[in-house]
Amino acid sequence: MTHPRIVVTGTDTDVGKTIFSAALAGALGAYYWKPVQAGVDPEGDIERAAALAGLPPDRALPEAYRLTTPCSPHRAAEIDGVTIELARLAVPEVVGPLVIEGAGGVMVPVSRTLLFADLFAHWRAPVVIVARTALGTINHSLLSIEALRRRGVPILGIAFIGDPQPDSEETIASIGQVKRLGRLPLLDPLDRDTLAAAFAAHFDPGDFR
Repeated sequence: MTHPRIVVTGTDTDVGKTIFSAALAGALGAYYWKPVQAGVDPEGDIERAAALAGLPPDRALPEAYRLTTPCSPHRAAEIDGVTIELARLAVPEVVGPLVIEGAGGVMVPVSRTLLFADLFAHWRAPVVIVARTALGTINHSLLSIEALRRRGVPILGIAFIGDPQPDSEETIASIGQVKRLGRLPLLDPLDRDTLAAAFAAHFDPGDFR
């Protein structure tokens, strides 16, 4: 049986990739992996995703690179005196679904010679783009779609986070020719139970299998 490997990327930083990744991992009973973490004060995304998804410890895979400075991975690595190597970014072999979270947007540099979009093309795994519903999302989303398509990266669809903006969401899906997977509302409180309930109400897990 072939298990899905799904990459979660975003149109920008802080759009909600970790929250969506946690929701998806929890819904699929998946492993979670963020290959490069830049900034771990007070915790990294792996700790937050594991808590929100309710993952057993063995399903929250350690990062290939855990960097201390909260900035673009290429610069964080330089500051930490680390050389990021493509060989260490090979997708882990696990028995079951795997959710892989990128950092920032698709054009963020992993190193001086490698962008996340290039890394996704190397992996050849389908990508979910996470986007805000706020003003500016049409431009950011369509640019992200174009960058991935130019590299032959398969796009599973786009997932929105925020208050409903039906016209913007439909415009992106139509012009970008991508599937509109659903929208996570802003949650208060945000915890394992509210996130699982929101994902179940707004997404079809079958779209990710």
